[in-house]
Amino acid sequence: MGIAHCGLAKTHRIEAVPKARHDKSQPRAYCKWPKDDIVDDDNNDPMRSANAKYKSWLEKHPSALSSFEGMMRGAKDKRIVVFLDYDGTLSPIVNDPDKAFMSDLMRSTVREVATLFPTAIISGRSREKVHHFVKLDEVYYAGSHGMDILGPAKQLESDDRKYQTKTLDNKGNVFTHFQPAQDFLPQIKKMLSELNENTSDVKGVLIEDNMFCISVHHRNVLKEDYGLLKKKVDAVLSKYPKFHLTKGLEVLEIRPTIKFNKGDALLYLLETLGFANSKNVLPFYIGDDKTDEDAFKVLKSRKVGCPIIVSCVPKESLATYSLRNPSEVQSFLMLLARWGADHS
Repeated sequence: MGIAHCGLAKTHRIEAVPKARHDKSQPRAYCKWPKDDIVDDDNNDPMRSANAKYKSWLEKHPSALSSFEGMMRGAKDKRIVVFLDYDGTLSPIVNDPDKAFMSDLMRSTVREVATLFPTAIISGRSREKVHHFVKLDEVYYAGSHGMDILGPAKQLESDDRKYQTKTLDNKGNVFTHFQPAQDFLPQIKKMLSELNENTSDVKGVLIEDNMFCISVHHRNVLKEDYGLLKKKVDAVLSKYPKFHLTKGLEVLEIRPTIKFNKGDALLYLLETLGFANSKNVLPFYIGDDKTDEDAFKVLKSRKVGCPIIVSCVPKESLATYSLRNPSEVQSFLMLLARWGADHS
């Protein structure tokens, strides 16, 4: 059984929106079969075995495209809210994080969705960087895994209200700026400097300042150098007991040890949007990384919503549905926008 209002009932297959033609100037979606997942079958055909594993995985996480009609049956009389990761979801995974550009078609699609439904992007990147990539004022932004949120104007009466301030954008619109980890900024700046110095001799490493978290990208680091890099990162981290290390897709991330992640950001935004305890809301969350599992867990616990994992390889996930890559995410968002326009 799936999540309430977003179950796994059999559906008629619908036609997906045609994908945009491949632009050779853009990087291809990162989608390689890990060696550990390729095991020879009886016919000594690794690819056939890998495809069989993915097909089996799809039985537990069916395509959100082919399941769209069934998903939207539960949307009647519900307020849809859309949450999106950025890297690997709206843009392809690339070797250089500074070049993780989303396509113009993806941008226009997200804009169309945001004009119909409240929409937020929750990323491990700094909020400013995500806004620089997305370039849309129609969406809300949560950077640093939700520790830096520019959300609806409503402020919450909670223990965290001291971290909330009112702010205006360039057009004079009022937002609430929420930064629950702001007390950690001085230590983060110090740690950032130490990491840059201590890892400078590891070829290919990239240290990214994401304001309330630090990302150590090792996609371009030689496999034989990864152990050395990890030791250097651990050595710096050992001096900062209020921080912890998590692993993402080819990245090590250092974050303050506070109870706030992408799932908490999702809850915060739902509450500021006025849907905290509402039974008439249907949240969608689309993401590709381990950190997105915190948001999937929240939707599972609420027993309402549609968690969608973006992956072209089998992986453990709390998501109910799946999409293979950003191209399929775009197709799904187009379907959602079309559905919203038809039901508005």
